[in-house]
Amino acid sequence: MTVQEFNKTVDLYADNLYRFILKNIKDSEKARDIVQDTYEKMWLKVSEVESTNAKSYMFTAAYRTMIDRIRRDKKQGDLSESNMHSLSHNNHYSDLKEILNEALTKLPEIQRSVILLRDYEGYNYSEIGEITGLNESQVKVYIFRARGFLKNYIGAMENVM
Repeated sequence: MTVQEFNKTVDLYADNLYRFILKNIKDSEKARDIVQDTYEKMWLKVSEVESTNAKSYMFTAAYRTMIDRIRRDKKQGDLSESNMHSLSHNNHYSDLKEILNEALTKLPEIQRSVILLRDYEGYNYSEIGEITGLNESQVKVYIFRARGFLKNYIGAMENVM
């Protein structure tokens, strides 16, 4: 298909394609996006598509794009359907960073050191072992215990509120 044939196809079938998609999904913005995606797909394959098959190619591509969009939207869900109250912030102020810092001060020194090296600085277990003079299994145990303590401390609602 030549560029002129592509442009002619766009002029001839754009409205029909848009109406077809709009009747199916009943959302004008999504319908425009799908038609645009369809023409983009067709443009990318313009050398492979014959002008005699352009209409059927467009409608097939538009239909498949529409189905993909519907499936993707179903997986993502609609934000308007969700309970907006549960997503909003409550009136209580909680500074999680402050709570986390307080929890870190309650850890034993060695646990605080390994957790800071691992989670804040990004060192791996062997590097932490070299820095602290511990072996790898000891580092893993201290990190496990520290994370468990932090989880329990921060997880308690009376500490967060």
